[in-house]
Amino acid sequence: MHVRTLTGGLAAACLVSLSLTSGQVAAAAEVPVAARVLTYDASGSAEFKSAVNRGAAIWNESVDAVELRPVTAGQRANIRVLADNGWPRALPGTLGNGTVYIGRQAVDQGYDTIRISAHELGHILGLPDRKPGPCSSLMSGSSAGTACTNPYPNAAEKAEVEGNFGGALAGPAPAARAGVIVD
Repeated sequence: MHVRTLTGGLAAACLVSLSLTSGQVAAAAEVPVAARVLTYDASGSAEFKSAVNRGAAIWNESVDAVELRPVTAGQRANIRVLADNGWPRALPGTLGNGTVYIGRQAVDQGYDTIRISAHELGHILGLPDRKPGPCSSLMSGSSAGTACTNPYPNAAEKAEVEGNFGGALAGPAPAARAGVIVD
């Protein structure tokens, strides 16, 4: 997982002032930032549980501002992941909360289960579909075709999630997205 850091704007401004006035160069101070932890319950994901766990791990490897962890006994999950016979879809609630369906219809057509899992979790993390799109874009979803097995978000998708959760590349947080996102 990336080292969770945030470079302070004030520290950078002070260093610029210092370097301009004294000619000295100093390293920018890094302040650790805790990731927002979101729990997920994959107990209803049937044969896709390992794919869901891998999809969550991919997001954990890819971004610093949020961490997906399996729910523990007695804990309420932010994200429920279920298997069904339909098409994969996400029902986001507020940012970081919702339900994901890993639909067997897409799997039966040849789509990769780990890519499906990472893609649908991306919706819960605030990302929209970006169709049509290339295989290099996780959020291009099914438009990349069954031959595409890339489960990793690209740089823009990573930056958007970082911004959504107030990470190092943060911009203003988006309004909560609600509704069904069918892929």
